[in-house]
Amino acid sequence: MQLPSSGQTSGFAGARWPHSLTKTVAKRKQRPATAELPFRYVETSELRAAVLEQDDAAREALRGDAIYFTSGLTVAKAQRALIRARTTSRLSARDEQVAAKAIRAFLRRCHVVGLAAEILERAGESFPVEPIRTADALHLATLEYLEIPPHVVTVISRDERVRANAHALGYALA
Repeated sequence: MQLPSSGQTSGFAGARWPHSLTKTVAKRKQRPATAELPFRYVETSELRAAVLEQDDAAREALRGDAIYFTSGLTVAKAQRALIRARTTSRLSARDEQVAAKAIRAFLRRCHVVGLAAEILERAGESFPVEPIRTADALHLATLEYLEIPPHVVTVISRDERVRANAHALGYALA
């Protein structure tokens, strides 16, 4: 079984994984490591830095051949950041359109994980490094929901709370 094509979502009606993803991961263990693409989870702060701040390091972190994942929360937060930037005159209407296009382009290459009940439940539980915000807990719960072994996933985030917890849970950091 193959991963869903980029841009598909999970956790909504018609969800296609993580069940298919779990089977794919099991098959991946049988292939040589050199033939695999890395798994990368993108947290909102990195996408926002790449798009709104035009940060070169953030843009570079989102480039390259990899299997990218993010939470549906990232989609909503990125769109809200654009609206906030425009309404506070940080972005012109034209710049907002350019940024929205960049976000859509990224999301076409990314698997968006919907906020399933299991993610919401896990987010309400304790994490290794507390306190954390609800949004951070949702990202971490999404990572765990994927059921990909932590040592093969790199978390791309600028948020120190997410980074500290991801590291404590065994995930690599970019």
